[in-house]
Order: sequence, then C-alpha cells, then structure tokens
Amino acid sequence: MAIKPVTKTSEYGIGQMVHAIHMTDDVPKLQKWWEEVFGGFTYFGVDEPNYLPIEDRRACLLMVRDLCIEVMAPAMNEAGEVNSPQLPVGRFYSKFGQHLHSVGYYVEDIVGLGNHMIDNGIYIGKPGGGAVESMDDPNLMYFYPSPKYTAGLMVEVSKHPMPNDPREKEEWSSLWNVTSHHPLTIERFSYVTLGVRELEPAVEVYVNAFKAVPLEEGIDEDLGAKYVNLHLGDCLLQIAQPLEPTSDLGKHVEQYGNFIYGLRFKVSDVDSAERWLKTKGVRTTRPRPGLLVLDPSDTFNAPIFLSDEEIAGDPFAG
Repeated sequence: MAIKPVTKTSEYGIGQMVHAIHMTDDVPKLQKWWEEVFGGFTYFGVDEPNYLPIEDRRACLLMVRDLCIEVMAPAMNEAGEVNSPQLPVGRFYSKFGQHLHSVGYYVEDIVGLGNHMIDNGIYIGKPGGGAVESMDDPNLMYFYPSPKYTAGLMVEVSKHPMPNDPREKEEWSSLWNVTSHHPLTIERFSYVTLGVRELEPAVEVYVNAFKAVPLEEGIDEDLGAKYVNLHLGDCLLQIAQPLEPTSDLGKHVEQYGNFIYGLRFKVSDVDSAERWLKTKGVRTTRPRPGLLVLDPSDTFNAPIFLSDEEIAGDPFAG
C-alpha cells in the first residue's frame, strides 16, 4: 500500500493534519493503549510525557499509520485535581473528562488564513488563552479559532509540523511498510466526524472559513445520521447530524452539542481487525459487513470506526 500523498486545499495551503488530540488524565496509560492495540509508534515523549508550562499540560505524540495522535492530560496535583482549571487544557478536562479534543492542520500561509478568519468575524484564541488581535506577531506559531465559530470543532492551525514528525523524515517509507503488517490492517486514516445539531450551517462554516471542498452527502442508516464529507487539507472531515436522539451520535450531540465525535480508519480486512480487537479486550459491533464499531467504554471514550468501504469522491482512494 503506497503512502497517501499530502494534498493541500485553499489558497492558504491547508495541508497535513498535524494531529488529533485525545484528552485523558493519564498520558502513559493511554499512550500504552494506542501502542498495544493500534500499533502506535511514539516519537515524542517516549519515556516521559512532555510538559508545556504555558498550557500546564503533559503530552506525547504517536503515529497510527498516517495519523498522528497527541495524547494529552492537564497537570494534576497530589490529590488528583487539575492544577490549572482556568487554562484551556485544564478547563476542557474539567468539563468533558476523557474525550477526543481537537484536530490540527499545518498551514503554509497561517497569516493569510488568520486574517481571513478575523475579517469574517471569527474569534481566534492564543496558546494559553486570550484573543489574537493581529496576525503580525512573529512568535505566533499556532492558534485556535473559537469553536463557537467553527461549528463546535476545535481546530489548531499550526505554522510548522510537529517536532520530529516521522512523516517529514526520509525513513518514513520504511516505517510505513513495517506498520502495514499489523493485524488491524489499517491502510490509512479516513476522516474525523464532527457531530452537529444542524448540518447545513456547519458545512457552510467550513466551506467559507476554511475553503473546504464538499465531496459527498447522504444518509448513513447505521450511524443514524445525514452527513456531508468535506476535503480539508490532506484528509477528510465528516459533518454529521443525527436523525434520532436515541442513536449513539444523537446522545452525543444531545450531551455535548456541536462537538468532535469520532475517528474512522480504512482497513483492508475487517475480520482480521475484529479478531485482533477481541484479543485485546476491545468490544465491537458489526452493523454491516464492512464496518466495525469499537465500544467507547474500551477506547477511553473515543468512538472509533474501522471500515473497508470506499468513500465516494475520496481523493485519496487507490
């Protein structure tokens, strides 16, 4: 399986998905889970989580095929309480606990995209909190548009790839070949799903603010949602509105509102993935032959989907 090419969208050069963040209270524990169950390869914070004072948090970075997962936790005191609940990371954990947190993109013209958002009335947050008043600050390496203006999804916009990102190194093709033999048979990351109360306004946000390209829309009876798949940078974003409040997605949207929901990977052998997950104690359901749904109780509250199905209009297919 060839390495998926990195593509860019919009005149601002929105490219590689830098990472998807999985929030927890114990970085080594969740790091070990991603390594042992998904064959993750940790390349930052290998022996000890990295500590970032400005955010008062600990984290590590690992690769699952072409997706970088950042495992993150707020710093805790001896009583197991969040040190800095007023800071963004501590505030998120205090409110949501273990949950998928956000996605990030490397953008060539971060100044242009930031100014485009500011000109369109979008609030942009600084690392550690506060508003970005001007994109002229040369020390502004990354920023977060407020989720209030991005249909609930936290999106980190980054000026640079992550430190020591294996995808930027010559040996990436060798590592890619090694990970292709894992029994989960993951070929590549498919998309992140954003659950929303209203589909059309959310899609409009990404088409206008991020210049995302709509690919496919439809109904997924098993997910219980109507959806639109968008091409954004080097991966896809699925925006999904639940059809019924009793579905898993419906319950999620009822509880959290517009919010990041799940991750989907393209696999070549669903049967092999199902057998492997059973050996690791991860419960699954199989709503249709080509789709495997992992139980969030066994995935640190992250809905994860594995499928051998092709996505209509997927620019990365084949």
